[in-house]
Amino acid sequence: MRIKELRLMDFRNYERLKLNLNDRFNVIFGENGQGKTNIIESVFLCASGRSHRTAKDAELIKIGKDAYTVCLTFEKEKREQTLEISYNRGEKKKIRLNEVALNKIGEMIGVFTAVIFSPEDLQLVKEGPSERRRFIDISLSQLRPSYFFDLQQYNKILFQRNSLLKDLQENPSLLDTLEVWDINLAAVGARITESRRSFLKLVGEKAWEIHRKLTGGREELKIRYVPGIDAGRNAGKEELAECFLQKLKSNRDREISKGTTMYGPQRDDFELFVNDMDLKQYGSQGQQRTTVLSLKLSEMEIMKEYTGSYPVLLLDDVMSELDKNRREYLLSNLSEVQTLITCTDRDVFHELPPGSASLYRVEGGKVFCQA
Repeated sequence: MRIKELRLMDFRNYERLKLNLNDRFNVIFGENGQGKTNIIESVFLCASGRSHRTAKDAELIKIGKDAYTVCLTFEKEKREQTLEISYNRGEKKKIRLNEVALNKIGEMIGVFTAVIFSPEDLQLVKEGPSERRRFIDISLSQLRPSYFFDLQQYNKILFQRNSLLKDLQENPSLLDTLEVWDINLAAVGARITESRRSFLKLVGEKAWEIHRKLTGGREELKIRYVPGIDAGRNAGKEELAECFLQKLKSNRDREISKGTTMYGPQRDDFELFVNDMDLKQYGSQGQQRTTVLSLKLSEMEIMKEYTGSYPVLLLDDVMSELDKNRREYLLSNLSEVQTLITCTDRDVFHELPPGSASLYRVEGGKVFCQA
């Protein structure tokens, strides 16, 4: 996977931008608040269909304008493709792949793949389960478009079921209709649980190896999946669905009184341990940062195995947070990966192999190529 050209129009603080990128390393430097992360954000938008910083498309539009456009030309499996995303205030987001309009975001997921590592990713360790579920969902959606469809379907069913649970508090005669929602929720939820379990097993295996190398063998990283419905480690989809269904039935009165679904993938989480120590409670910031890096690098390796090519790697203002050994390990393992690196100074440029990188200075929403 290689980006050839990025074009922005009225995106964040960019009025117009056309950027041709190096196949290896692209160092984007400048003072804070000049627009470095906006470039990273636009690329990630093309991989996930949404910003990693906001859920509101209107916030991506340049102040004083009514619409934005992001256009990415990239090479995948030796074929050049173009992906365009545009949004006008008050309208639905529009997506075009090779000049053909796509009806749903799900049709673009997995077409272009990227992994992002930013300071906000420490929330993976520090914050609640929703951040960890988001990590799983973004990764799996890029790998398997069918997973993205299951996720959308599950959320729709869950919304309808929760609405019905609230209605049942006032109108118990609707109880017979709950069974249909339970069956559908259990079936889709079982597929999501199985996919997440398999994915985290793979991540755990790869992250364990990467983490040992990053820490010189001093630390071992372990991941434990905590499913919102637990039918046993080896349960298949049918067993998971049946277990989920029984859980819903046996807790029906409680869920009606609370007006919400208390069990299922929307409650999933995973726990991180370093040398059998709970990382969230007892890990240092350095250990947490190294763990997130291990997770991101394992995500990248899994994408390579699934798709046959590495995703584009987006390193947003994290190089200064890593010590010299971790930076060296990271950069030495990116020989096949196109990488965009944002930073406040150009020092990282001198750590890269000669001739492998391009340097860009960002100032006030304008980009100047330096090398």
